[in-house]
Amino acid sequence: MEIRYANSPEDVKRLTTEELRERFLIEDLFVSGQLKMVYSHYDRMIVGGAMPAKEALKIEDPDTLKTEYFLERREIGFINIGGPAVIEADGVKYTLEKLDALYVGKGTKELAVSSEDANNPAKVYFTSSLAHATLPTTKIAKSEATPNHLGSKEACNERTLYQYIHDNGLQSCQLMMGVTILNTGSIWNTMPAHVHDRRMEAYLYFDLDENARVFHMMGEPSQTRHLVVKSEQAVLSPPWSIHSGAGTSNYAFIWAMAGENYTFKDMDVVQMEDLK
Repeated sequence: MEIRYANSPEDVKRLTTEELRERFLIEDLFVSGQLKMVYSHYDRMIVGGAMPAKEALKIEDPDTLKTEYFLERREIGFINIGGPAVIEADGVKYTLEKLDALYVGKGTKELAVSSEDANNPAKVYFTSSLAHATLPTTKIAKSEATPNHLGSKEACNERTLYQYIHDNGLQSCQLMMGVTILNTGSIWNTMPAHVHDRRMEAYLYFDLDENARVFHMMGEPSQTRHLVVKSEQAVLSPPWSIHSGAGTSNYAFIWAMAGENYTFKDMDVVQMEDLK
């Protein structure tokens, strides 16, 4: 488990490109046969990626969490972006096709991720937040997620936002999770930008060609910064930061939030004239 500490807005104003990337960008999340996890001190969210090969990968890290098992005081959400995945939670197996999701509640003692076919490996992205109650483990297919059609061709931001884990959908304690897919010809997401100082957010960008990039916008509205992001890399977004992006082509991303409240629409919109 890699540990990432919180950064104040004043500190971020002074960071170099390399320092910004070290603190906020998560690279190499999906390595064959490996599990990677990052523990963020923003709302104590854990962001991880699993790419099982021939053997199942157990999700555990007692040395970091100092708990008997991973979900002793946590909940977790999984979304698969690769070949068919099998997630085993306390002996019950769930198969996830691409963009299917699984929520696993607090109290589940054993978690493992495997690929149905090692020649077409799963790439399972997950986020985990602290939990105060036990809620049922539930699978949700992409076809069952709540779709929201947003943007326009004129603004180059036609996209569909799928809500999986949220206040009016699959229930959790505080974790919210979903997928946004941009149409061909669209490159912008979340512009006009917003912040929500009550909770942090994490983005995983995916389904980009090898030579395509997303310019992820972050920072205070009056002190914006950017990260150049490849496919299957993730960004930690502090509660005080905007989180927007423009790509060299269309792309998709998984968003996940956790924090003070559980209201998806709680956001403070930033007017375009206030961006600098």
